[in-house]
Amino acid sequence: MRANSPGPPLNLKIAMFNFNAIYALLLREAKIFFREKERIISILVSPLLFLFVMGRGMVSGTSPVAGFTYQQFIFPGILAMVILFTSITYGLYIIWDKRLDFLKEVLAAPISRSTLFIGKSLGGMLGAIIETFILLIIGAFFILPLDIVKVALCLLAAFPVSYMIVNLGLTIGAKMKSMEGFGLVMSFLTWPLFFFSGALFDLAAAAPYIKLISLLDPVTYAVDIMRIIMLGRGVFSAWTDLGAIAGFCLATTYIGVTSFGKLQQEK
Repeated sequence: MRANSPGPPLNLKIAMFNFNAIYALLLREAKIFFREKERIISILVSPLLFLFVMGRGMVSGTSPVAGFTYQQFIFPGILAMVILFTSITYGLYIIWDKRLDFLKEVLAAPISRSTLFIGKSLGGMLGAIIETFILLIIGAFFILPLDIVKVALCLLAAFPVSYMIVNLGLTIGAKMKSMEGFGLVMSFLTWPLFFFSGALFDLAAAAPYIKLISLLDPVTYAVDIMRIIMLGRGVFSAWTDLGAIAGFCLATTYIGVTSFGKLQQEK
C-alpha cells in the first residue's frame, strides 16, 4: 500500500479554492445588506410611488393588454425598475471598498480578478432578488393576483436580469474614483434605461426612434419577459427576451472582468 496517495489535480484545487472565495465574498455582501435595513425600504419608495400614485392617479390611462388596468400593465415594468435601481447602485460599494483595507487584502489574495468579480456580482444580486420578492408580494396582494408559479417564474427571470445590471454597476464603480461621480453617471444612465424600456407604455405603439433605442436597452427585455409571465403578452417572444438577456449577461461579464483586471486600491 502506498504511503502517500496523490492529491487532487491542480486545476481541481484551483476550482475548489475559487468556489470558496466566491462563497466568502457572497457571505460578506449578504451580511452588509441585512445590516442596512433602511436600504431595503429606501429602494422601494420610488417603485411604490409609481405604482400607487401614478398607476392609480392616471384613471384615464388605458392598458394595451385587454382585461388588465393600467396599474396592472405597468406592474412588470416597475418590478424591472426595482431590479435596475437596486442592482446598479451596488457599484457604489466597490468604490467604498477601494478606499478600505478590505479590497487591498482581496487584491493581495491568490485569487483571480474574475473570482472577485463573480463573488461581488452574486452579492449584488442577493439584494435585488430580495427587493423583487418584497415587491412581488405587495403587488400580489394589492395590484395583480399572482399564483405561486408566476411568482417563482418572476424570481427566476430576476436572476439573470439582476446579474447583468449588477455587472454594469460594478464596471462603472471600478472605473470611478468618487461616489459623487458614480451618482452622476448612475442618474444619467438609469433613467434612460428605465424610460426607453417600455415600462410605462406600450412599446409596440411607440415612435420609431424609441423602438430603435429600446432594442439596445437591456431593461426592455426584462420588462417584456415579466409581462409575458404576469399578463401573458409581450412585444417579443419569451425566447427572444431570454436570448437577449443571456447575450447582455455574457457581454457585461466580459467587460466587468476586464475592468476588474485594472482595479487598484485607492486612498
